[in-house]
Amino acid sequence: MSTGKQNEERFSIIHYIKMIGMKTVIKQVLGIDVSKKELIVCLGKMDSDLQVELCAHAAFANTEKGFAALQKWAVKFAFKDLPLQYVMEATGVYHEALTYFLDSKGEYVSVILPNKINNYARTLTVKTVTDKTASQAIAQFGLSRPLDKWMRPSPVCKKIKQLTRERDQLMNERTIVKNQLHAEQSEAEPNKFTVNRMKKRIVFLNKQDEEIKKELLKLLKSDEKIGATVSLLTSITGIGEITAAIVIAETNCFEHVRNRRQLASYAGLDVKEKQSGTSVKGKSRISKKGNRYLRKALHMSALTAIKYDSKFKAVFDRLVARHGIKMKAIVAVQRQLLEMMFAVHKTRNRYDPNFMQNQVQEMKIN
Repeated sequence: MSTGKQNEERFSIIHYIKMIGMKTVIKQVLGIDVSKKELIVCLGKMDSDLQVELCAHAAFANTEKGFAALQKWAVKFAFKDLPLQYVMEATGVYHEALTYFLDSKGEYVSVILPNKINNYARTLTVKTVTDKTASQAIAQFGLSRPLDKWMRPSPVCKKIKQLTRERDQLMNERTIVKNQLHAEQSEAEPNKFTVNRMKKRIVFLNKQDEEIKKELLKLLKSDEKIGATVSLLTSITGIGEITAAIVIAETNCFEHVRNRRQLASYAGLDVKEKQSGTSVKGKSRISKKGNRYLRKALHMSALTAIKYDSKFKAVFDRLVARHGIKMKAIVAVQRQLLEMMFAVHKTRNRYDPNFMQNQVQEMKIN
């Protein structure tokens, strides 16, 4: 660590010690801004008057040695008799090694979606955005509200997630090659050798896709609990085994979800509105600030559900009749499908498209 950073840290700690002598500290959070190579951390505390104080900053390498140094630093400067909460953004995959390390050490870790931190940061009076100010915003966010503890995914869920994301990348690659093949064949004088190589690549990608699907389906059946959940989810019209696997993997079998609204927000299917008084009223739209893998998986499922399930078709038709935007109606069906999957999982009852009709008939009989 440079002399400048050491002096800054020493000054912050001295100021911190002065502050804690005046009031009782009730909460402390270590905000961590994660990048590929570096971890920028900020230690913050909240006193009994709910005043927030950012006490110390430091930087560590995003490596195993850096993790150990970070934890040692945090233990040194944090209160011994007060729980310390580690808070970080879900930055791709670069935060995962740190979360596993801290969890294995028994630390309280919270992983937050970037859009939540970004929205919170806009409320702060920060003009310059740097890694340091980002860690400060994360620390303040953690101090300002209660956060759930990060739950380590089961080994099976983790493998399912790895396979479903590998397949997603493969399908993206296949789409690119198909588009390139179409462009090449549409030329005035296409190169037949190029065309043949592209066709061979598509055949190879198709073969790998089949391999991943076989491995994935085998994995779903290897765990009794997950296998039972897949059976329940696939009872919903439009939901196949692959879609069920993606939802299970991305939600850790719904372990991170408390209610339907939270699930919709996590998937980025929550509605974003802009309205002020009577003069400003923007169009409602989904936030898309969530898990894109869930939204992508549910798109084709929504089209199937609209085609073959009268309940979802009625929702689609009603919304199209209201605003005339088919894509907006499809997204609404996506959200309903996801919420239905959550309900089926929680109740452990298979989906019944005629549920309301059956309820009415039972009432008539009684």
